[in-house]
Amino acid sequence: MKSQGFDSSDVVSPAEKAVLVGIEFQRENHFLAELGKLAETAGAVVVGSLVQKRDKPDPTFFIGSGKIEELKALCASVRANLVIFDHELSPAQTRNLEKELGLKVIGRTELILDIFARHARSREGKLQVELAQSEFRLTHLTGHGASMSRLGGGIGTRGPGETKLESDRRLIRSRIAELKKILENVRQERHLKREKRRSSRLPVAAIVGYTNAGKSTLLNALTRAGVLVENKLFATLDPTTRRLYLPSSRVVLVTDTVGFIQKLPHTLVAAFAATLEEVTEADLLIHVVDGSNPEFEEQISAVYQVLEELKSITKPMITVFNKIDLLKKPLPKKVLKKYQPAVTISALEKQGLTELLAIIDAQLPPPLPSTRPSASEMYPV
Repeated sequence: MKSQGFDSSDVVSPAEKAVLVGIEFQRENHFLAELGKLAETAGAVVVGSLVQKRDKPDPTFFIGSGKIEELKALCASVRANLVIFDHELSPAQTRNLEKELGLKVIGRTELILDIFARHARSREGKLQVELAQSEFRLTHLTGHGASMSRLGGGIGTRGPGETKLESDRRLIRSRIAELKKILENVRQERHLKREKRRSSRLPVAAIVGYTNAGKSTLLNALTRAGVLVENKLFATLDPTTRRLYLPSSRVVLVTDTVGFIQKLPHTLVAAFAATLEEVTEADLLIHVVDGSNPEFEEQISAVYQVLEELKSITKPMITVFNKIDLLKKPLPKKVLKKYQPAVTISALEKQGLTELLAIIDAQLPPPLPSTRPSASEMYPV
């Protein structure tokens, strides 16, 4: 069956000029730098930004009505044709904003889904992205109302418009059910692979962390995995597992996983359940942190939130502060003490890997006793 998921070009077209919009709430700081990186990863050119301080979002426009005119003037001055909000907008807010601005408006979730659609390579990755897209579309179908409303006849949603809307919903629900069935088969295949790993009695370590923290670079440095590495957010989505030989001669299976991010859409966590099971089934988590990022503690909190959702936060974990080659001075000892066991490395320059291997060896569960009978059991006297 042909995919019902939307093309990534439906969201962000190459070289679109984007204006970023965010709200800074009283007890929560929102910085648009990460949203800018997301926009650039999707192919947009960031030409402006606007931030408003307020206690809660406006139900009609998300930002205050007074800021709409300021945003409209900014978009006109920089000739923007796309507005990206650092939040998830309701269908009504999207519709109202597009009507007022006369421009395409998207939220953070749509932007992240667009990036995932561009970077999915394997069949499994594409199916997971399509599922997330379809579930998002189902809840936001009326949000692109300018084109949808013109289909209607009569007041509100009565008439042919309602028929078209319900038809679209039925098609999307049908495709979601089909995708879930296919991905359940993928899940079963992964389960069988994990059972084979267990039969080999090899422990499993999962590399987790914020997107672009250097997870794939670390896997390559430890195992020569040859995983694609790019200085972009969500450069790789598909998990890769390789054998790692420790100094003690023990062997561990190391799996690279999809990166996390602040406000990671729940649709993505649900859609990537089969992939994220690699985290839930691991014996040890290797949490890679970009130590050169001044906001690394916020990123650590974002990773912890996802691990909480996956019920994996209590697993043994090593915190690996990566990219120390970019630091002007070493990380404070109190930071390393706070996240013990912790180590500082540069996966790119292959610094600190010896110490990391020793910590991995120490944190892994003890080897399971062999199930093979001893000579005395096989040949009793």
